[in-house]
This record gives sequence, structure tokens and C-alpha cells, in this order.
Amino acid sequence: MRQFRIASVLACLGLILPACSSAPTRSPPAHYDLLIRNGAVYDGSGAAAQSVDVAVNGDRVVALLPAGTPASATTVIDAGGHAVAPGFINVLSWATESLIADGRGMSDTMQGVTLEIFGEGWSGGPLTEAMRAQALKQQSDFHFPIPWTSLGEYLEHLQQLGITPNIASFVGATTVRIHELGEDDVAPTPEQLSRMQDLVRAAMREGALGVGASLIYPPAFFAKTDELVALAQAAAESGGGYVAHMRSEADQFLPALEETITIARATGQHAEAYHLKAAGARNWPKMAKAVARIDQARSEGVDIAANMYAYTAGATGLTAALPPWVQAGGHDVMIKRLKDPAIRQRVIAEMKGPAKGWENLRELAGDDAKVLFIGFRSEALKPLTGKTLADVIAQRGTSPEDTMLDLIIEDDSRVDTAYFLMSEENVELGLKQAWTSLGSDAESSAPEGVFLKTSTHPRAYGNVARFLGHYVRDRNLMSLAEAIHRLSGLPAKNWKLKDRGCLAVGCFADIVVFDPQTITDHATYPEPMKYSSGVSDVFVNGVQVLRNGEHTNARPGRVVRGPGWKGETRSTSAPASRP
Repeated sequence: MRQFRIASVLACLGLILPACSSAPTRSPPAHYDLLIRNGAVYDGSGAAAQSVDVAVNGDRVVALLPAGTPASATTVIDAGGHAVAPGFINVLSWATESLIADGRGMSDTMQGVTLEIFGEGWSGGPLTEAMRAQALKQQSDFHFPIPWTSLGEYLEHLQQLGITPNIASFVGATTVRIHELGEDDVAPTPEQLSRMQDLVRAAMREGALGVGASLIYPPAFFAKTDELVALAQAAAESGGGYVAHMRSEADQFLPALEETITIARATGQHAEAYHLKAAGARNWPKMAKAVARIDQARSEGVDIAANMYAYTAGATGLTAALPPWVQAGGHDVMIKRLKDPAIRQRVIAEMKGPAKGWENLRELAGDDAKVLFIGFRSEALKPLTGKTLADVIAQRGTSPEDTMLDLIIEDDSRVDTAYFLMSEENVELGLKQAWTSLGSDAESSAPEGVFLKTSTHPRAYGNVARFLGHYVRDRNLMSLAEAIHRLSGLPAKNWKLKDRGCLAVGCFADIVVFDPQTITDHATYPEPMKYSSGVSDVFVNGVQVLRNGEHTNARPGRVVRGPGWKGETRSTSAPASRP
């Protein structure tokens, strides 16, 4: 005992090597791959910001450290007091082809978007050989091969090409319909509907988030509610949801919303209305009624919500001013019909009169100066990009209806067009709702290369920044914490995106650093290809893709899969392809 005590004393005096057992020991500071310091950290739940440092190893957040905790990292970001948030989720993206042209996804990456969700009616698969041939034929400024047939193969093809953002998709109800029924105005037989359901189930196994519909456009326009319920129920079997560009956003807006609620109730899964709006001045009072109806349905236990873009103009084709019957059978059949003088006169008569059972977006705009051309296939017509329908009518000296039909025929396309349809008051009303998320309804492009051959809607470059800058900061529609939740945690929860849309230990390191005081959209309708500002740094799966506002050219994007994924990219049980 005595010898032990002497040894202990000597050790404590440092005269022998063993350390004194009662002396405190300090581990060296932890080392991480990435450390983001000095930020106001929002976790995506809607909770207030925390003063913590974010530590990342690999592709995951591994620690939220008290601010200033001693630690080292391979990469250290000083957020300078700015917001640090989960990467933003674009719930309605049309970057389906633009990411093939340029995998950087510049216009969205510059706004902090780290996940693009596709599938508004049309999806990358399933495709028949006839569908693939038609898709190749309709390619315009940018030509690319289509080696895939299934949705899973398409998504993996994008990942293999190398993309900056993560990607996910719904399976398109229109795509499934064309696969089995073609583009005619027909109802499926029980056998055909069963095959359509099997296609949905196959897509769910490949990672689809659910079923996406686009019911204003033929041939989806021809689908009845029972068909949509059947497809949505097939997705719901594995937890998939339903989202729809509703059958009407104008005169029949409220009945169309009721159909969406009916489908949500029938499946028991989450459902949404794409880009919620009341189109046309006579329909603007219906927006408040739609909000009240959604609130009522939610109070009854129906999981129904909506997404929006932060603009008063929508964008689609000039063909959205044509009656659906003339579009039945597909684009080539439509063009052939429009060249028939007798059919042309019938179409013009219906375009002039009140639309019965369909929506004429030109008529809803109320003024040909509110119909703006943003994209043509034909080199001869490209100089008309940026002009209004009123401009072209005056230039050509033809009637509005003849001008529109001539342009569609000459361009051999739908002719990309923006329509000014909504009121600013209704945009604010919709964005205020706690159940509203954000979707650009646009591609993610860059003001360079092939993208300069056409124009776009400013929402492609400014949707998120306009929401955070104009509506949140300037108009004070909600707190910043709530706004970040709408862009991250809310859509991740709605569509069951595991470990996405959050900034907590275990979450994927999709992270955006931005200045809430300066984030601003600069894109306008006359000059839509202007990047937003205010986002300094963006990480996707732990890899920095934006540094000090400049793209790093990194492409770490991955496929994000839905609740039914079984590790498949192509189903062995899907029905055989049909022309």
C-alpha cells in the first residue's frame, strides 16, 4: 500500500510516466469533412433558428455542435450570421430534359434547390417503342437519345450522366394512359385498366412517389374519375400519393377541386393540387372558397394540400386555347385536322365562343396582350419569341384565331406560351396557407448554349428567391422559419422522402446558406434568364456545388426514391409494351 501511494505521488509530480488517475484528460478536437459555423441554423421543421455549428461526414449531418465548439474540418464555411437551411425542394420541376442538356441545373441551384421532383402528368417512363419514337420526333433545340423505357431507368440515366441536384418523380397518369390506350378519347376496358394499374405498381417499385396527373391537357382530359382513383389506389398500396393539375382551374375550379379531394379520400394517402390558382378575372373570387374547402377537408381527416409558384402568369402551350377534341389522337393527328378547311372553321368557331366543357386560356387571359410567346421550334418563328399574341396579330394582319392556328401548324408544336391569368391578391392568399409548398413548373437552365435558342418564364430563375425575398421578407406573409419549412420539411413529409428536407443528425447533407436580407429574384417577363442572388453556398449529399455564389461543377445528385422502392429500375412484371 505504501509503495502504491509513493508511486502515485511521483506520477502526479510527473516524475514517472503513468498519468495521475485524478487529472483531467482532453481528447483532441473532433475532425469532420465539413463544418458550417456562425450561421442561424433552421432545421426545416418550422422551429426557430438555432445557434449551432453543422458538422458533416460523407453525405450525412453527424453533429449539431454548440456554437464555437472546438473542432476542425477539411472544409470550413463561415456563414457570417446568414441562414443555414435544408436544401430546397422543387415539387413541380420540368428539368426533365434541361438536366440532360446541362446537368448543373443552374437556375435552380443558384436559388438553393437540391431536389427536383418531376411527373406532372408525363414521366420518363413507362414508354412503348411508339412513344419513344414520338418523343424523339418532337425534340426541338436539343437532341438526345432515349435508351430507357421505364421510369426507373430514366432516373438512373440522369444520375449516370452526372447531375448537380437530386431527382425524384411521380409516374405520369398521362404516360400510363398513352402506354395502354394511345391518345384517343376512349375509356379503358377492365383489362386495360388493370394493366395500367400494374404499370403504376411497377413504377412504385422503381421508386416513384405516387401518381401525377395533368387533366386539363388531352389525352388526360379524357380520363374519368374512376380511372384516376384506380391508378391512385395502385400507388397507395405501397404508400404513394396523388398530385394533379386539376381538370379545371377556372369556371369549374371548385368541382375539379372536389374531384381531387374525392381521390385523396379514396386512397387515404397524401394528395395535392398542382400550382393552385383561380384563372381568369371572373373566377378570382373562387380562390378563397377553394382554400376554405381544402381546410374543411383537412379537418375531416383528408390529407389534401397544394403547391404554387409565386407569379400571376402561367405557362403552357398555345394549344391550351384549342378545344380538346381536335387534339385527340396526338400531335400529328391534330396538325392534320387543323389543315382541313372544314375542321379549321369548326375549331375557330369554338375558339370564338364560350368554352363549354373545356378551358380556353386565351379567353381567360382576357386580352391578347396578356398572351406572351416564350418558345418556338422553327428557326423562322424564333424572332417572335418575347412578342405578345396582339403583336403578332398586328404584324400578320390576320384574325386572332387564324394567327394562333397558323403558328401551331408552322411551328409543328404546341408553341410555348405564357398566359397572365391570376390576381396578386390570390397569389398571396395561396402562399399564406400552412399546407402550401413551392414548385416552379419550369426547367432548370442557364443563360447560355442551347438554352438561348428559346425563352422561358421568369419562374425558372426566380421562384424560390421571389418567395423568400418578395413575399416573406418584403410582404411579411410568414416567418422565415415557416417559409423554410414550406421549401424543405413540408414536401419531404408529404411525399415520404426519408432523411431529406431536414437539417438534423442523420439527415442527408443537402444544405443551403443564404442571406435572408438580400435574397432576390431578378428574372422578369421581358428578361427571364437572370439568375437570382443571395445564396452563397449549396451542398448536395455533402458535396459543395455552389461556393460563394459560383457553381463548382460538382454533380453529386442522386435518385431519391419513394416508399414503394424495391431496388428495381425496370419491373419484370410490367405488361409488355404496346404501340
